[in-house]
Amino acid sequence: MTTALTPSGFVAYRPILQFFGRVFRLETEGGELLLEVRMKLFRLREEIVAYADTARTDPRLRIQARSVLDFGATYDVTDAVTGERLGAWRRKGLASILRDTWVLLDTADQEVGTVEEDSLGLALIRRFLLNLIPQSFTCTVQGRPAGRIQQRFNLFRLTYEVRLDPSEVDRRMAQALAVLLLAIEGRQGGG
Repeated sequence: MTTALTPSGFVAYRPILQFFGRVFRLETEGGELLLEVRMKLFRLREEIVAYADTARTDPRLRIQARSVLDFGATYDVTDAVTGERLGAWRRKGLASILRDTWVLLDTADQEVGTVEEDSLGLALIRRFLLNLIPQSFTCTVQGRPAGRIQQRFNLFRLTYEVRLDPSEVDRRMAQALAVLLLAIEGRQGGG
């Protein structure tokens, strides 16, 4: 059963087979473009710009890794229009080997929430035996449930359905997380 998407609800995807870079799209459930990202392969320091149009003339978000090689990297998120720093997402490096975990940081770098893969058992099966089991994540903010991210099974594209409470997680931070999941988790999961 599919529930109606909240204002912060959307679908994020990228095709599995892409040879000269990666294109990510965030769309409403009805297929309306929210953001598009084109990433070059083999960049040492991640800098991602998300655009509101396919011509890449209307930048909306910038996502910048703080360091070149950091297993538990922190990604700063800024509004590309105003330059306002919105917060950051930090990947829990060693913890994410067994179970993917991201930490939501506010503008003062204080931890305010987490996004964690639901099941340790399924995460281990996914990593070591079979990557055909879709991921699902639970988001909490200040200890309160704030939404879910569910991977849809599809052999041809990596797809996440994102439903985060807009009163708990700024929609732009939710969109930045979706881009990071497509870029980082998709890279490790064989996608």
